[in-house]
Amino acid sequence: MTLTEKVAYLKGLMEGLNIGKDTAEGKVLCAMADILEDMSTSVVDLEDSMAEAQGYLDELDDDLADVEDIIYEDEDEDDYYDDEDEDEDFIDEDDFIEVECPYCGETVYFDDSVDPDDITCPACNESFSCICDECDGDCGDCCEECDACDSCEDLKALDGEDDE
Repeated sequence: MTLTEKVAYLKGLMEGLNIGKDTAEGKVLCAMADILEDMSTSVVDLEDSMAEAQGYLDELDDDLADVEDIIYEDEDEDDYYDDEDEDEDFIDEDDFIEVECPYCGETVYFDDSVDPDDITCPACNESFSCICDECDGDCGDCCEECDACDSCEDLKALDGEDDE
């Protein structure tokens, strides 16, 4: 039984018992019944408004979850963030040289702190040189003879040299 139904039952009971506004007690009870009816109507309106607001809140929560899925979709795959140092910037791929190991074919990445003449493949633990014997990193077309590097331009960038 809802609150509105209970108030209607109480008013019906008062009519059935002939409690009217002709006595002092009857006037008080009728006024109280009218107040209860107004209060029950207000409570029902508040419940309806709250249910509507909850519906909007649920929709917003679902929409926010969709946005989070889109934004953080690749977080696990591209985890460049160092958990130990939260202020550290993300690693830029342009800071690394990419070479292929001549022994196992695995792609090896290294930066300017690694000697390109002595690279160790993390997959097979074999050491190799990324610099051709003929060019010493300053060549044109001799890199075809080198199985490891795609071009010496990356190696020049490590030394800080320009093409000009």
